[in-house]
Amino acid sequence: MKNFSLSLYAFHLRHTLTELPGEVVADAKLLWENLVKVGETSLNFVELKDLRSNLICYQNGEYNPKREQGRKTEWLSVSGKDVDLGSLPTTEGFKINANLQPFLLNDTYAVDLTLFPELPNIPIDIPQLQYFKPSSLLPSHIQASLGQTLLIYGEVDPSENCDTLAEKLAVALVAGTNLNTVRTQQGELFGSLLFEYQALDADKPDNPAKQSHILILINNSQAATATLAVKAYDWLLNLLCSYHKILYIYQLARQRYREAREIYSDLENKIKEFNNLTSKNKTQQLSGLKSLMGEIPQKNFDYIRCLQDLQTHHTAITTNITNYRICLEKIQTIDSGNSLKYWQDFINKDCKKWQEQIQTDINYLTPGQELFGQFVDTIRGIVETGQAERDRSLENKIQVLGIGFGGGAIASGVFTTHIDKINLPLIEKHPLYASLTLSIIATLIFIALGWLITKRK
Repeated sequence: MKNFSLSLYAFHLRHTLTELPGEVVADAKLLWENLVKVGETSLNFVELKDLRSNLICYQNGEYNPKREQGRKTEWLSVSGKDVDLGSLPTTEGFKINANLQPFLLNDTYAVDLTLFPELPNIPIDIPQLQYFKPSSLLPSHIQASLGQTLLIYGEVDPSENCDTLAEKLAVALVAGTNLNTVRTQQGELFGSLLFEYQALDADKPDNPAKQSHILILINNSQAATATLAVKAYDWLLNLLCSYHKILYIYQLARQRYREAREIYSDLENKIKEFNNLTSKNKTQQLSGLKSLMGEIPQKNFDYIRCLQDLQTHHTAITTNITNYRICLEKIQTIDSGNSLKYWQDFINKDCKKWQEQIQTDINYLTPGQELFGQFVDTIRGIVETGQAERDRSLENKIQVLGIGFGGGAIASGVFTTHIDKINLPLIEKHPLYASLTLSIIATLIFIALGWLITKRK
């Protein structure tokens, strides 16, 4: 292949709706830091090692995202244009050049790192590909939270078997890793043959951040692909950004749905526990209900958060589908109306299915929110009623005892004062015990009287 280039497009979340203005997610700088590590360990371009000094979001080598505020351009480079990383020699006598383009696309950091031979006519085949250190550009090193795309472009003779060449290139890109390449489609883009692959992580095949999206563009007809690609560059960059966001958002939505289902399952167990309390005595019932009251509100809050997040994800995926469609239409216009059938199918089939799935999940979970609320209200009502009854019972007991002991104290005073006036032999013989006994009898009488009064109330 001649006019060869290998490009990494990586996308990393900078901030979400939960961050305050000016704040970023905890690992916002991870993309830039990992690119610096790549420069220090494998692609030893001097300017890549010194990338921090070329980015507006760093000051004296320290990450400072507040410096991005007020920027009227998406460029994050200090110069406001691409960063020339210099060149590296190879053992075959040719040099590899590189440039880097850093962007802030709304809430996302984006980078385009492109490697190419110093001279465009230098032939690059499968063995020479390893000089470009493609393994250092894979997700295990870049760790872009939203995902990444590797794009290879090259020009070949019309007689070249492009299908076989694309397969070999895709395998060579992930050689020595646990990624498995799967071809997803074949078509045309800007007059060249386009082969699209997904390199899936064997351990986490459903996690888009662990995958590498691979595009191999082979020009076997001397088409003006490079010129058209430059013209469509911004649209292609934003299309890839929307593509990775759609995959990322859908993954988050499925995760939140699973969490909500677990909470709902726990709620069903709590309802069974609630029903079992009906066979307990009032003391055990009240204790059990209070225990439930300590758990259910937090579960209810977590459930509502899951549901709200799903609604947010539905809005986000809808927005990115719209952005993707706009970018695709612009690229088609530049590409003379090329339909790009697979990318159209991604919108019309996959995205539509995912969008509908999130809405179905929301519809399925929404009644659970009402059930949570009713359950909490039911428990609270029973607890409050039981507590009120206990409080009323305690109040009655206090009143009964108050009447009894108050009346008994008065009677005791009377008996003590006039005990000597009672002419009974037993009382005259034991006046103290007689006074005490009469006081106790009087107290019991007053307690009985108090009980009758409170009972009547």
